[in-house]
Amino acid sequence: MRVLKLALLCVVLLVVGATCGCNKLRARDQLNKGVVAFRNAQFQASIMHFKEAVRLDPTLINARLYLATAFAQQYVPGGDSEENIKIAQQAIDAFQEVLTMDPNNVTAIASIAQIYFNMKKFDKAKDFQRRRLQLEPNNPEPYYWIAVLDWTDCYARAGQLRKDLKLNFAKDPKQPDRLPPLPDKARIDLEKDNGPLVKEGLDALEKAIQLKPNDFNTMAYLNLMYRQKAELEEDPEAREADLKAAEDWTDKALALRKAENAGGGGPG
Repeated sequence: MRVLKLALLCVVLLVVGATCGCNKLRARDQLNKGVVAFRNAQFQASIMHFKEAVRLDPTLINARLYLATAFAQQYVPGGDSEENIKIAQQAIDAFQEVLTMDPNNVTAIASIAQIYFNMKKFDKAKDFQRRRLQLEPNNPEPYYWIAVLDWTDCYARAGQLRKDLKLNFAKDPKQPDRLPPLPDKARIDLEKDNGPLVKEGLDALEKAIQLKPNDFNTMAYLNLMYRQKAELEEDPEAREADLKAAEDWTDKALALRKAENAGGGGPG
């Protein structure tokens, strides 16, 4: 009797094993079909294939990544309709499922950060860029994106302050290409909020440019961030130094772009 039970158990295990193996093969077939559809921009069809691949083999992480990416392709950045926001959240949730299986999956982390940025949820975007930075300390991209997020926050706050003070269109009569300094009280108030972000942003950009010296976008944001730093300076000479640094980075960025357009590949 014991031998019979053991034999039956072996048969059941063989059947289950064969079924699992078959499902894994079918899952990979669905994944491949989904990839073909995805590359042909047939995102709805690809989603169906990726969903089926995940159903057949829940451990197939590439299918989950492609599914989340296909969802993200349906999202229109910045669109605030209920349906569009629902799609963005669907993509985020799918990437989070990847992270449940693989907490250090950089693709999922970077993708969630980008979606939150496009949704203007900047604090959440920065959280995920910082998480990415922990995993990729020598990748310039998370440093760059942290700085972009810092600048976005600083620029919006400084711009609103100038608008409230009716200074947003005022020009410095001595230097028409520059905005005049803020009144002391406004500058002090702005420094409390923007000061830490300006420092973080500049530190991040300096690290990014060290890791990728000839990067036009990083140079452009160094220009922008030094202009935000200038807004906070009490000393006219310090303000002038910041604006000079901003202009120098603009010149470097333009020289780089000119060299690239001429086929020179940028300064050596």
